[in-house]
Amino acid sequence: MTRLLLPLMAFWMLVLPVPVGAAPAETAASQSVSSQSAEAVMQQFAGDDEVSPQRKIGTERKHQILFLMGISLLVLLLITGTLGIAMVAYGKDVFLPHMIFAGLSLTLAVVHSATAIAWFWPW
Repeated sequence: MTRLLLPLMAFWMLVLPVPVGAAPAETAASQSVSSQSAEAVMQQFAGDDEVSPQRKIGTERKHQILFLMGISLLVLLLITGTLGIAMVAYGKDVFLPHMIFAGLSLTLAVVHSATAIAWFWPW
């Protein structure tokens, strides 16, 4: 059933013509509605950017979080390097743990940099 359904849907979307009769009237109405809704959305964002006191994080706390992430990243990098050296120099079979720690290191590095950019981009 699915072997027949996918080509039929592709044929329907790509080959059959689009009816033209009522398109201009619908387009004009939809454009006026979308421009009004876009203006309303932009006005909501133009309001107060005040964050509630419960959700506000101070600069000192942000630095502490980034510091802990950096220390964790250094530990993960040291473990990854140690496992790599154990593999190459001593012939240990630790390829899988090495790759797991490398993936964790890369993930934490991306999260650490993205967080730092999001919090401190304008300096």
